[in-house]
Amino acid sequence: MIAPQDDEEPKTFSHALSGPKASEWVKAMKEEMESMKINQVWDLVDLPSGRRSIGNKWVLKIKRKADGLIERYKARLVVKGYTQEEGIDYEDTFSPVVRITSVRLILAIVVHMDLKLYQMDVRIAFLNGELNEEIYMDQPLEFKTKGQERKVCKLKRSIYGLKQASRQWNVKFHQAILNDGFTMMEEDHCMYLKRSNNSFIILSLYVDNILIARNSKEMIDTTKKWLSSNFEMKDMGEASYVLGVKIIRDRFKRFLGLTQETYIKKMLERCHMQDSKPMDTPVDKSLSLSCDMCPKTLEEKEKMSRVP
Repeated sequence: MIAPQDDEEPKTFSHALSGPKASEWVKAMKEEMESMKINQVWDLVDLPSGRRSIGNKWVLKIKRKADGLIERYKARLVVKGYTQEEGIDYEDTFSPVVRITSVRLILAIVVHMDLKLYQMDVRIAFLNGELNEEIYMDQPLEFKTKGQERKVCKLKRSIYGLKQASRQWNVKFHQAILNDGFTMMEEDHCMYLKRSNNSFIILSLYVDNILIARNSKEMIDTTKKWLSSNFEMKDMGEASYVLGVKIIRDRFKRFLGLTQETYIKKMLERCHMQDSKPMDTPVDKSLSLSCDMCPKTLEEKEKMSRVP
């Protein structure tokens, strides 16, 4: 096995432990398990007769700042939701997220009205969701409870990887935000508006990322306090890096720009194209991709198998 580099995301638990940042990954996994314990995500029980438990795995990510530097190492325990059975382990799965066009609209309003723009992150968002089904999960192999190795986890809360996890979190947040006086925008079900006299606040939700635009300091302080009292939040301050996009703003010049430089560089390096010659239009805009363009001969398939 080739050990991962310092800035490389390991694919598996064993891959992480063989790398130079093994201690960082172990620390991140222990923090995740402690979070599960604090939030009482499951109870250890004997697996009932006729039922089966679902497996799990670790997803390891490196969270980066806008300039590409490492912010922290993040470990997420994810259930293998692809083994769930519809009608037994889950029902509905659909969950909306704010449209990117809506985010751009919010940014345009922010510039036009010279509003403040803040960002908050919901920590362990999916754990807030409440399950309607009875679901059992294997204990994580690396963190089994001593003396109770044969028991399984009966989930009391939603967990990452479950097919219904995103929906249950969205239902929870949606109901809570409406109870606080916000109104959902019919054009985008993850955009909310709240008015009070001459003050207003616009809030958008993309899974666990929250953008807040306001024209009243008192209103934003109240909203932040309310969010933190209902969910475990991380206040990111003024928005500068949202959904992989860096925000460049000059309020004096009434200018706001967006750049994905860090993401583009990462993609170029992954495809070994960082030294390629740049072009304004890298592909013909009128070109329509189709199945007829797929490799057909063994030679063509072999060639394409080496293309990232």
